[in-house]
Amino acid sequence: MDPAILSVLDTYHQRMQDERAASRDLPASGRDGGEDMRMRAIGPDTGRLLNILVRSLPNPRILELGTSFGYSGIWLAEAARAVGGRLVTMEIHAYKSIYAQEMAAKAGLSEFIDFRIGDAVEMIGQEEGGFDFVFVDLWKDLYVPCLEAFYAKLNPGAIIAADNMIKPGSEGVQAYSRAIRAEPSISSVLLPVGTGLEISRYEPG
Repeated sequence: MDPAILSVLDTYHQRMQDERAASRDLPASGRDGGEDMRMRAIGPDTGRLLNILVRSLPNPRILELGTSFGYSGIWLAEAARAVGGRLVTMEIHAYKSIYAQEMAAKAGLSEFIDFRIGDAVEMIGQEEGGFDFVFVDLWKDLYVPCLEAFYAKLNPGAIIAADNMIKPGSEGVQAYSRAIRAEPSISSVLLPVGTGLEISRYEPG
């Protein structure tokens, strides 16, 4: 990776480290409307795996569900740039997307990313489709509704990666696992990377 991207990733990693050290003093979850300034980001191992997977695809159109503060998007966009692809990333909170846009600009990756702000399920419905890679990392109760929204928009051979799949007691995670493994055109495996990645491949027919 070039120095600009490495510098941005280092900034994220320092923020993650600082937040872990001060986790008791951070604000509560922003699910109900309050701002949540925690990163809640994938770790570097997950980032590298996503980067490797995207680089295996020619000219991929990538969909990220859950921009957050943009850490995973850097890994995805760097891979997109390397193989002639493009990232569409969706986030419901504008302040998170704005931060992600600023970091993407510092990394020199802005021209490879389309930022969307709003409800993910609704925005997926507005997309033309033709996705080759989907990264699912938003609120767990939205995993299945998002799957239902993007499934018909997948290209043959598309890869789907869902994060936080090793999460005991999460009905949203369990429902997603059941739903995607029930699809006859999907092959899927759970990898113990980070907080657990369900990696699936779509092969119709």
